[in-house]
Amino acid sequence: MRPSVRKSVYAGIAGLSLAGTVAGCAPSATESVPVSTGGATSETAAATPSASASSLAGSGSSYKDGTYSADGNYVSPNGTETVGVQLTLASGTVTDVQITQHPSNPNTRKFQGEFAGGIASQVVGKSIDELKVAKVAGSSLTSGGFNQAVEQIKSEAQ
Repeated sequence: MRPSVRKSVYAGIAGLSLAGTVAGCAPSATESVPVSTGGATSETAAATPSASASSLAGSGSSYKDGTYSADGNYVSPNGTETVGVQLTLASGTVTDVQITQHPSNPNTRKFQGEFAGGIASQVVGKSIDELKVAKVAGSSLTSGGFNQAVEQIKSEAQ
């Protein structure tokens, strides 16, 4: 192997090693841990909207009442990661939130667990159109996946 190629390979391996030790949350295809932050625990992927729709004042949007689920992805130094989000809506307002964790390592479990433990206080009682979280209970990267899932839920609930 030429010296310049060898240096590139070693630098890549060192970067991967560092990335694995630095950051939080990575996905797991084998483990799904539902975390309830209120209401019944469920891992359903299907939406169960009711027949009635609610209009949100000033926004011109309307959402069907019901419970909706979506997975959101986000990128960390460990790669692409996933978090499951279930929102219950009534009159366009979040009445319940549940997070399904997809940890593949102890850091992922830690950060997604902290996020799941703190998200209800930031979103329950708010209009779905107002939801955009940045950092929850020390977890900043998981928020990206949560926000992506909320966008999917908004589309499905309209």
